[in-house]
Amino acid sequence: MSSPVLSVENHTSQVLFLAGLLFSLSPWASPPLALALGLALGLTVGNPFRRGTSRITTMLLQASVVGLGFGMNLQQVLKAGRSGFVYTALGISFALGVGLLLARGLGVKPTAGFLISTGTAICGGSAIAAVGPVAGATEEEMSVALGTVFILNSVALLTFPWVGAALHLSQTQFGLWAALAIHDTSSVVGAAAKYGALALAVGTTVKLARALWIVPVCLGTAAVKRSEARIKWPWFIALFVLAAVANTFLPAGAAMFHGVYRLGVVGLTATLFLIGSTVSRGTLKTVGTRPLLQGVLLWMVVAVTSFLLIRYGVIGL
Repeated sequence: MSSPVLSVENHTSQVLFLAGLLFSLSPWASPPLALALGLALGLTVGNPFRRGTSRITTMLLQASVVGLGFGMNLQQVLKAGRSGFVYTALGISFALGVGLLLARGLGVKPTAGFLISTGTAICGGSAIAAVGPVAGATEEEMSVALGTVFILNSVALLTFPWVGAALHLSQTQFGLWAALAIHDTSSVVGAAAKYGALALAVGTTVKLARALWIVPVCLGTAAVKRSEARIKWPWFIALFVLAAVANTFLPAGAAMFHGVYRLGVVGLTATLFLIGSTVSRGTLKTVGTRPLLQGVLLWMVVAVTSFLLIRYGVIGL
């Protein structure tokens, strides 16, 4: 028989969760505010629907990214995608190399260190979820890597727009920097959306070019590990491109496309609330000091290096 006190606490957390989710769907919410609200909930009363949140979050994020495609111009997408694919290839190789060296130096378990490096190099939780089974990761190793990335994602979304404005980055520069230096697609899009429309277009497109590297990294990992685990293909990226095609060449649907784009923005905001709510005090304990230190140091190296290359014109769109 359940305790009346526990029942009241669970009921309270459910009410707070639903209230926060409804607020994140309202016109008054913004991506950083929704994330901060989710974090506050997760770190205090906790997410009462944690088990079902993960699958919903993934589906909602992918649908929101496709919705954002209806606000993109295909020429912008192709231009950013061509350059972004090259930059992300170099950036991923650099991040994986530095990450594995840091993991070895800090004494992080090899598989957990590889997952943290992969999540930082490609696209955060999505990359970890795809590569983890192929690498033969345990549930604990997956939790450590995902927890590390989620914590740093939250910090990035809340700080990057402020840093970009303080250092006078243009919208194109900021969108490229966010796409190369922030882990998850949701946080890249959230930070870029706060910075401006052009930053959003550049950040989303380059980030999706970066996400495409999930497939070759999974294939390479499977070959090394001799794994037969099923590889998850990021089909939603193709739908994003098709949405941009429709928005560019079908002007008759402009009003409808704009409505779908707005739904994508709202969906992204709700996604960030859900992501924030999954970070609990237990998550912080599970991660531990060494993996978190690896994640922080690697993220700082990637963020500072990419910023300097963009700021001084070595890379750009």
